[in-house]
Amino acid sequence: MADTTHYAIRGGLEGRERLRTLARVMHPCTCALFDRLDLRDGMACLDAGCGGGDATLELARRVAPRGRAVGADIDRTKLALAREEAGQRGAANVEFHEMDFRAAPGASDYDVVYARFLLTHLSDPADAVATFFRHIRPGGLVAVEDIDFDGSVAFPSSKAFTRYCELYCAVVRKRGGDPNIGPRLPLLLEAAGFEQVEETVVQPLGTRGDVKLMNALTMENIADAVLKDGLATRDEIDGIVRELYEFAADRNTITGLPRVVQSWGRRPAA
Repeated sequence: MADTTHYAIRGGLEGRERLRTLARVMHPCTCALFDRLDLRDGMACLDAGCGGGDATLELARRVAPRGRAVGADIDRTKLALAREEAGQRGAANVEFHEMDFRAAPGASDYDVVYARFLLTHLSDPADAVATFFRHIRPGGLVAVEDIDFDGSVAFPSSKAFTRYCELYCAVVRKRGGDPNIGPRLPLLLEAAGFEQVEETVVQPLGTRGDVKLMNALTMENIADAVLKDGLATRDEIDGIVRELYEFAADRNTITGLPRVVQSWGRRPAA
């Protein structure tokens, strides 16, 4: 089994439930990105770092019936849950593989390579994007979505929210990641050789619903890393989580995800 211990966010079943909520929050934004890509029947798609496979299933739906979508991840538990959900939906054109896509042979097998909230956790995102290039057929597309945590929003101001943001950024950086990678995405794609690179910014926010729960859920899921790194005590973590849930329950507050940058481009056809 691949090593997942370098990730700041908890994996396995608990991590999957957070990803399920995140997928619901991001669904409109990610679908708008997929609309830009003009996905069609017959295309082959790779979802790199697919997690629970929510975006993989959406890719599979858009390229059905002759196309296929492959989800790649290193979390065995999440992949097993993804396969189960794909079976329940009757999605026959989707596969999930336990692998580090960076180590897989780059055989230019895909028309589209996609990654959401993956590059932020990698110590060498440029190498990962170069691997995307090798996996894509000439003329094929790449699309990435990732965070700019400095763009996080909570109104009115909340000490618990501010502390949560500090702890999240600290544990990601401790593991070699970049919590503010979003604005770098277009430059990473261009440096890897992609052309016609474009970008946009989205940010799900709200006064109620799943989007307001994401801060508390994420704080719960980085708690192990925070404790391991000695950044906060269990009592402090529990207090932050409690206050974040209270903030989310208050209809007179607004919060949501950090700013998210979407960027896409094309491998030259020649």
